[in-house]
Amino acid sequence: EVQLVESGGGLVQAGGSLRLSCAASGGIFDDYAIGWFRQAPGKEREGVSCISSGDGSTYYADSVKGRFTISSDNAKKMVYLQMNSLKPEDTSVYYCNAKHKITTTQFWGRGTQVTVSS
Repeated sequence: EVQLVESGGGLVQAGGSLRLSCAASGGIFDDYAIGWFRQAPGKEREGVSCISSGDGSTYYADSVKGRFTISSDNAKKMVYLQMNSLKPEDTSVYYCNAKHKITTTQFWGRGTQVTVSS
């Protein structure tokens, strides 16, 4: 079983930056794609970005392309989401997700709140 712990959320003004961190433990890190999802009040959870820890391939939602950057440190089992040029519509709880590349078993962190003020 994989455990995920997010950190780095907070309150920031529009145009500002935050870096979210996801610490993973358990499991074999290279066997998983690690992603960030977000959920705002009254809205469905949506995928933001993900990275394949094995080959480093990445995905970004159109809404964050050019502003957010995902990266990983495989040795530390850490995944980061650098968020720049933040907008009020980025306000959400951000969740770290690990999905096994073969079995598709998923694990979730508890989330970290990001609030962007206008």
